Amino acid sequence: MSGQGRYRNLWEHYYKEGQAIIFVIDSADKLRMVVAKEELDTLLNHPDIKHRRIPILFFANKMDVRDALSSVKVSQLLCLENIKDKPWHICATDALKGEGLQEGVDWLQDQIKTIKT
Repeated sequence: MSGQGRYRNLWEHYYKEGQAIIFVIDSADKLRMVVAKEELDTLLNHPDIKHRRIPILFFANKMDVRDALSSVKVSQLLCLENIKDKPWHICATDALKGEGLQEGVDWLQDQIKTIKT
């Protein structure tokens, strides 16, 4: 689902049946990092997500853009280290070139397999 404000209210329709979350961050947009953090917190505290051990894949996207934040910096700004009850992984990506995407998808597949067994 898109992260644009007008679509965010649609997210929760997918929470109950979802097996994983892919959260894409624009690493080049430092000003919107606060909004991303707020949306992540809202998502993690939703009743259909809060008590589930659902894997979360973070794509720190637009690494090709000059002055983009590193995936480590994005992780720090989003306080990902505080997510203790769900497996999570962050990948530096350049979606236009496809860089970093396969690593994330492979990790997510492994997590979903682990949950189902």
